[in-house]
Amino acid sequence: MIGRDMYPRHYPSHRLNMVVLLLLASLPVLVPLPAIALAQELRAADSDPLASASVGDLSSVKTVFIILFENNDWASITPSVAPYIRQTLVPLGAHAEQYFNPPGNHPSEPNYIWLEAGDNLGLTTDDDAGMSNSTSTMDHLVSYLENVGISWKAYQEGVSGTDCPMSSSGEYAAKHNPFVFFRDVTNDNDPNSTYCIAHIRPYSEFATDLQNNTVARYNFITPNLCNDMHDCDISTGDGWLSQEVPKILASQAYQDNGALFITWDEGDRDDGPIGMIVLSPLAKINYSNSIYYTHSSTLRTMQEIFGVRPFLRDAATAADLSDLFAETARAVMLGPAPGSILPDAAVTFSWSAGAGATQYWLAIGTMGVESDNVYSQSQETNLSVTASGLPVDGSTVYVRLWTQLGDVTGWVFNDYTYSATGSGGATLSVSPTSVTAGEW
Repeated sequence: MIGRDMYPRHYPSHRLNMVVLLLLASLPVLVPLPAIALAQELRAADSDPLASASVGDLSSVKTVFIILFENNDWASITPSVAPYIRQTLVPLGAHAEQYFNPPGNHPSEPNYIWLEAGDNLGLTTDDDAGMSNSTSTMDHLVSYLENVGISWKAYQEGVSGTDCPMSSSGEYAAKHNPFVFFRDVTNDNDPNSTYCIAHIRPYSEFATDLQNNTVARYNFITPNLCNDMHDCDISTGDGWLSQEVPKILASQAYQDNGALFITWDEGDRDDGPIGMIVLSPLAKINYSNSIYYTHSSTLRTMQEIFGVRPFLRDAATAADLSDLFAETARAVMLGPAPGSILPDAAVTFSWSAGAGATQYWLAIGTMGVESDNVYSQSQETNLSVTASGLPVDGSTVYVRLWTQLGDVTGWVFNDYTYSATGSGGATLSVSPTSVTAGEW
């Protein structure tokens, strides 16, 4: 491992600094976090070595998922009542210890409005949407997204999908759906608004959209009144997350530089702190900070991710959430699906961009995890390549995807195992190895 895993073995030798043995001997042993599903296993390989005190470039995020929960302080989200959140999600990502709803901004509805507009816009009740409880402003996030052609969708648990859901019904609460309070979304409070109906969909459609990779770039998710911890206890919401989050983390939209934000609308009896958890191939791992954040921070972060300006109201002076993201992140294989059967002797491999990457290298072999007897070549900054000459005899195929992360981190890699066509199956093998190796 010492000499061979610091760079691709056929990388031009004149660019290598071979004085690395003492440095490597001083490196700590890196232990990956336990994987809970395919996507978590991939992300565990992207762990501690790539997180740093520096902040990430939010513009590297391609797809956003945000899930809103209800009326609980972060101190109440304990391992005993929320084991999935505390023992699985928190170690896999980054979270804020000092995230608050805007000062004195209660009850629920004005906080949802704030996440969309940077202010409650005078909508300070929990009443359903109507002409006297809505706004004509077009200065809000999804309007900005629409103006530049960025897709968005709200998935609301409990809506029918046949009308614009401005009124609460059953376990669906309109007060937890900020978009119905903006008249440019509802066509002036029209329950038959085709624009509203197209963009506010039943949550039951979400899993299929994930599988088909047809989700929007901005996805706002509201569980129903029980699953969002409003009418039911914290453990119910924790259980809901344990069923739903793995679907997101296993999706191509997430693995290709996506980001999942999980937060709460407001504190239980005060302004918080409330929870803010970020999971992403680009996020820091098992990391927390004590920076003061509010919903304006989340809104500003969304505007920075999607590059839409001007900053909306209080978002103009808020701290963004970039400290929760790593400055660099290795590429992750997107296709073929890791662990699958390769269909032919020529296969196109594609991967995510990661963050801070300056070059990629792909090695393919049949003689073990470090082999490259089939293919080994720099991909420069390309994100896909068609490799030919792959075996078709049912053998195991080993693929190593390298990412060069500047001069400090150097080369890092992920390993994947496939089966050649004609075989009966394969398993995924992901290596967390990452070596920092001086100047190149």
